[in-house]
Amino acid sequence: MYVYINGDVVHKDEARISPFDHGFLYGLGVFETFRTYDGHPFLLDDHLERLNHSLQEMNIVKSFTRGEVMEILRRLLEANGLRNAYVRFNISAGIGDIGLQTSEYDEPTIIMYMKPFSPPSFAKGKIATVLKTKRNTPEGKERLKSHHYLNNIIGKREIGSRTDVEGIFLNEQGYVAEGIVSNIFWVKNKTVYTPAIHTGILNGVTRQFVIAMLNVLNIEYEEGFYTLDHLQQADEIFVTNSIQEIVPIYQMNGRTYPGADGIVTSFLQRYYKRFTPFLWTRHELAERIE
Repeated sequence: MYVYINGDVVHKDEARISPFDHGFLYGLGVFETFRTYDGHPFLLDDHLERLNHSLQEMNIVKSFTRGEVMEILRRLLEANGLRNAYVRFNISAGIGDIGLQTSEYDEPTIIMYMKPFSPPSFAKGKIATVLKTKRNTPEGKERLKSHHYLNNIIGKREIGSRTDVEGIFLNEQGYVAEGIVSNIFWVKNKTVYTPAIHTGILNGVTRQFVIAMLNVLNIEYEEGFYTLDHLQQADEIFVTNSIQEIVPIYQMNGRTYPGADGIVTSFLQRYYKRFTPFLWTRHELAERIE
């Protein structure tokens, strides 16, 4: 496979970064993962909005436009001979001296990774398990999609390498937070629930899109602080991320749920699929939905 790095498309075995890059030394880097559907990067503008905001928070002087990223994406899809791909767009602070830097970073390292997208094999959904590991608090005022992934990795070690299992974090106060690589939603008495951002979760792009769908479809929903009991008593549970989309949960901690047969979950899955070929941003949804 080929990767894009600072203007060049090179074979992955030839890609190099400096050992003095502060993304490596101090974790000063952010990324977005998204899918292309027949060459179209779904919700790219939403991903770039979050990425550009995160770059500001990290004092990295760079902002990306759709056109700029589309050109990188076009080159890389062509080099790899792909149309449907898993994409990671990664920006790190760039080269600096050893020691903590307070001034701006104006020459970041820009990398786009890509691999073929392989459809998941779990047709009826996933199993969820509540982790012993607690969700850590964000490094700053809000959680960024940054290089700081140790908490996620510790959680992943609890469940092992199975791809059909998702670990669910509670935060330090005991409230339901999010999955290791996902946001979580559940349905109870026809209302959809999801943890509030202030529980310390990442405000996922797919999370935001699902909330936008709930709005335009007039499905009641609430964001808040919820105990594990509230989640376990759900009628349906599903998790979301940009690669796997909307994934039903059919079992959690010994309890069974409808999974792919859930009425609300399956309804949202169908609507989601309608928009993957063309939407750039969740704000276009209201103009398109019937």
